[in-house]
Amino acid sequence: MIYDTVLAKSFSRYDQKRLGYGAFVSCLFIILSLCTVFKPYLGPVHVLSLKLFIDVDTKMLITSSSLQIAKVKGKETKKEELLCTSEERTEFCQARGDIRVHGKSSTVSIVSSKTTMLEKTMSRSLKPYARRGDVDAMNRVREWSVKAVNASQKAPQCTQSHNITAVLFSTGGYSGNHFHEFTDIVIPLFLTARQFNGEVQFIITDKRPWWISKHKPLLKKLSNYETMDIDGDDQVHCFPSVTVGLKRYQKELSIDPQKYSYSMKDFRDLLRSSYALKRVEAMKIRDGLRGKPRLMILSRKRSRSFTNTDEIAKMAASLGFDVIVKEAGWSMWGFANVVNSCDVLLGVHGAGLTNILFLPENAVFIQVVPYGGFTLDWLATNDFGKPSKDMNLKYLEYKIGLKESTLIQQYPLDHIFIKDPPLVEKIGWEEFKSVYLDKQNVKLDVDRFRPTLQKALELLHQ
Repeated sequence: MIYDTVLAKSFSRYDQKRLGYGAFVSCLFIILSLCTVFKPYLGPVHVLSLKLFIDVDTKMLITSSSLQIAKVKGKETKKEELLCTSEERTEFCQARGDIRVHGKSSTVSIVSSKTTMLEKTMSRSLKPYARRGDVDAMNRVREWSVKAVNASQKAPQCTQSHNITAVLFSTGGYSGNHFHEFTDIVIPLFLTARQFNGEVQFIITDKRPWWISKHKPLLKKLSNYETMDIDGDDQVHCFPSVTVGLKRYQKELSIDPQKYSYSMKDFRDLLRSSYALKRVEAMKIRDGLRGKPRLMILSRKRSRSFTNTDEIAKMAASLGFDVIVKEAGWSMWGFANVVNSCDVLLGVHGAGLTNILFLPENAVFIQVVPYGGFTLDWLATNDFGKPSKDMNLKYLEYKIGLKESTLIQQYPLDHIFIKDPPLVEKIGWEEFKSVYLDKQNVKLDVDRFRPTLQKALELLHQ
């Protein structure tokens, strides 16, 4: 209508008709000319795209090379594509086409029926574990090669074909540490595989059978198929597409909903479904409402344990809490349900605090930070403090005083470890860990700690 109005103001009706006919004839002439010029090129077209993107904010480096083979006469378009992504905490490759996975040689091949630039330029070695940059962790992960090959010359022949996509990842690295199992593997696996709605084959390298058993309820929610142990497998498994490595947000126990299609709420909903957790919301205390909020004191047997647990429990009970004392065990199902029954979780900084993932919404999480200066404060904040807020938990932090640490029984008061805890960069991680994480226990000053528990009660009233 707008264009009709403009033409009406500029030309008479007769001139408008002449203008229309002229435009029509001109378009036909241009089309015929293009067909004549490009006729020799209308067979199969090989297009190679090589792209490099650098995102300064997320420190992301993405390198992609893709071959697209377009066929005329109504036939379907076939694409052979390899996209490899390097980010601050992970790297992964996504391949599509004729994909062949050979475990014994740790190789993923993208097979092309024609010799292409893709074959000549694309080869990538990577370790499919989402803790890039951590030398100690990556030394425990098997390296895989992702490359393009020509079908007629050196491509391995398929022995087993699958019609679903695959995700190949490692359960090596720091597996065995509850915190790292979730932040390095489970949450990245959710980010990578959830989009397939169960129609995905998990291929595991550095397989730990106990890890599969431990996380089986969640794995069954993400994949409709049994996991594949690929190491040493001499079969050639063929797939239409594969992801080697896992997507991961750079922060611990976190998901950026603006970057991905999911959030920590989505992940926690999946956990709730996987382990049949009954409680969605924590108790909201109202005047006259019966019942006591349940407080779990998370105990530890080795380092960073409470040396006066009974005294802490007695004080908490006097404030009106229903107190239970538990230590995390290997039964994920049972322990997850116990945690989910609680309104407040209290524990010293350590991997066991990862179980806050199972708390109901709006529960209170109290992290006791051992003596250790800036480094331990930073670890406590970034490992659990900030992530807990994305889980919709109410976070409280209690930093112990020197008198509450058993370190004063091991070192004189003028020792540097007591007087001025050094940064980890000065003494190295192993020595820092030995002193402040492995040799330290906590005797809470219950009078000093009482206001923190009172604050927890106030938060449950809100």
